[in-house]
Amino acid sequence: MFKPSIRTGAALLCATLLLAACSRPAPTEEPVRSVKLVTVGLGNIGSSAEFAGEVRARVESRLGFRVAGKLVRRQAEPGQRVRAGELLAQLDPQDYQLAADAARAQVSAASTNRDLAAADFKRFKDLREQNFISSAELERREASLKAAQAQLDQAQAQLAGQGNQAAYTRLLADVSGVVTAVEAEVGQVLAAGTPVLRIAQDGARDVVFAVPEDKVMQIKKGSAVEVRGWSGGAPIQGVVREVAASADPVTRTFGVKVAIDSRSAPPLGSTVSVLPQAFARNGAPVIKLPTSAFRQDGQTSAVWVLDSASMTVRLQPVQIATADGNEVVVAPACSPACRWWWPACTCCRPARRSRFIKKNRL
Repeated sequence: MFKPSIRTGAALLCATLLLAACSRPAPTEEPVRSVKLVTVGLGNIGSSAEFAGEVRARVESRLGFRVAGKLVRRQAEPGQRVRAGELLAQLDPQDYQLAADAARAQVSAASTNRDLAAADFKRFKDLREQNFISSAELERREASLKAAQAQLDQAQAQLAGQGNQAAYTRLLADVSGVVTAVEAEVGQVLAAGTPVLRIAQDGARDVVFAVPEDKVMQIKKGSAVEVRGWSGGAPIQGVVREVAASADPVTRTFGVKVAIDSRSAPPLGSTVSVLPQAFARNGAPVIKLPTSAFRQDGQTSAVWVLDSASMTVRLQPVQIATADGNEVVVAPACSPACRWWWPACTCCRPARRSRFIKKNRL
C-alpha cells in the first residue's frame, strides 16, 4: 500500500509543474514615464545669416625683380615685418656690372671724340676769321662737333640704363608691411617679373567672405556688418566696401569685402564670423521649439501634442522653416483657426503660404 501512494504523489507533482510551465506569466505594468511639457507660443526670432570670413590687408603686393637672373640671397622670411627701402633679396649682379663697365667705357670714348671735335671746330673757326678757309669747311667741322656730342649723350644714356639694370638686381621693399608668402628660393633662375615675395601693406584691413548667388542681391555697398573673432573679444563693426561683379567660376559664389578699423582688426589671416545686417531677422513673430521635441515620422518631422481634456498625446506633423540658435523655427499654420501645420494643412493656397514666408523671411 505504501509504494502505489509514492507513485501517485510523483505523478501529481509532475502534472502540477507541467501546468505551471504552460500557463502565461502575469503582465507587468508599464512604468510611468516623465515627459517635459512645453507651451507653444509666438516668439521673436533673433538669429541672422552667418558667414565665415578671413582678415586680409587692403593692399597685398607680389614683389619681383625687374630683370632676369639667379637668386643668390633672400633675407625676408614669412611673417617678417619689413620697412620701406629694406633689402629683401639679391640677384647675381656680375653680368649687369660688366655691362655697366662697358657702357662707362663707351662714354669715355665718346667724350674724347667730342673734345677732339670741339678743338678742331675752334681751330677752324679762327682760320675762317682770317679767311684762310671757306665757310663750307667750318660748317663741316661744326657738324662733326654736333655728331660727337650726340654720341656722347647716347653713351651717357646707355650708362644710366645699365646702372639701373645693375640696381634692379637688389629687391627693395617699396612699402612697410608684413611678408605673407615666399614664392622663390635661393639658387633659382628667375625671369623678369617673377613673383618672389608677397607683402601685406600696413594700414587698412578688410574682411573677405563669400555669399551664395541667391543672397548676393541683399548685400549693398555701404551696408553695416558685424564681425566677431573666433577667439572671442568684442564684436567689430564694419561696412561693405566691395561686392564682386561676377561669381567665382569654381565655387559659384560672390566675394564681398568689408572694411574694418585697422586698430581693432584681428591678425592677418584670422578666421572671423561675419553677420551682415541685411540678413538680420530680429523681431519676426515665429514658433520656436527645442530640437529634442522633434521626431522623424516617415518623410516629415512631427511633434507630440498634448490633449489637456483627455490627457493623451497625438503625433502632429510640422514643417521646419529654419534654425534659431539651438532652437528650431516651425512654419506656422495658415490662420489661428487652423490647427494643422504645413504641409499637412490643406485649407490654404500655395500663393498665400509663399506670401507669409516672404513677409516673415522664413
